[in-house]
Amino acid sequence: MSKVIIIDDEFLARSMVKEYLKKHPELEVVAECGDGFEGLKAIQEHQPDLIFLDIQMPKITGFEMLELVENPPAVIFATAFDEYAIKAFEAHAVDYLLKPFDQERFDKAVAKFLAQHKPNVENTKELLNDTQLPGINSRIVVKNGSKIKIIPVQEVLYLEAADDFVKIFTKEGYFLKNKTMTYFESFLPADMFVRCHRSYIVNVQEITRIDPYEKDGHVAILKSGAKINVSRNGYGKLKAVLGL
Repeated sequence: MSKVIIIDDEFLARSMVKEYLKKHPELEVVAECGDGFEGLKAIQEHQPDLIFLDIQMPKITGFEMLELVENPPAVIFATAFDEYAIKAFEAHAVDYLLKPFDQERFDKAVAKFLAQHKPNVENTKELLNDTQLPGINSRIVVKNGSKIKIIPVQEVLYLEAADDFVKIFTKEGYFLKNKTMTYFESFLPADMFVRCHRSYIVNVQEITRIDPYEKDGHVAILKSGAKINVSRNGYGKLKAVLGL
């Protein structure tokens, strides 16, 4: 039997999924959650094989919640996003259910999961790297010990590559996120953040001056006093954004 968690802020939507699941005794609902924080705790506690997940929810979105899960389970999205938005990640999730959906459409989604049998963790991770939806790139969600912190992008001073992680620096210090610099380069607003070096992305609003440094290189001095390496290519990007 496969363990299932339902995560949706709408009570009626959760009730409908539970009702449709009665036709599938091989799937056991072990928890239902009304927001992403509850969903994260339930996933950590129950280690489900499959989750039915809404995208837009209070506090944190479904995508932001998935980013915090170390070993994401298989995902079937149940969402009000239109079909064209869904196409961006359709290939990576097990399936999506566009609200409102009926029993027949629900059964097809379940059949896809049962055919795969095992959660496709790599597909879920690829989904999180590939998906961009309007409004989601206005903040970064990180785990800070046992707590979850939401960082508005305007509070980010700069980012630094750190092996398989990225250090996100704010006035409070830095936070680690298991993403790539390439991901953040595409994720963050291009008129505000510039990848000035292979190891650094800087918030241009934090720069006080740019000084020459060794041969063709430069160094950006931030309001905080931090010094950020700037490559020749990165210097050209900075000049373009700053209008120099």
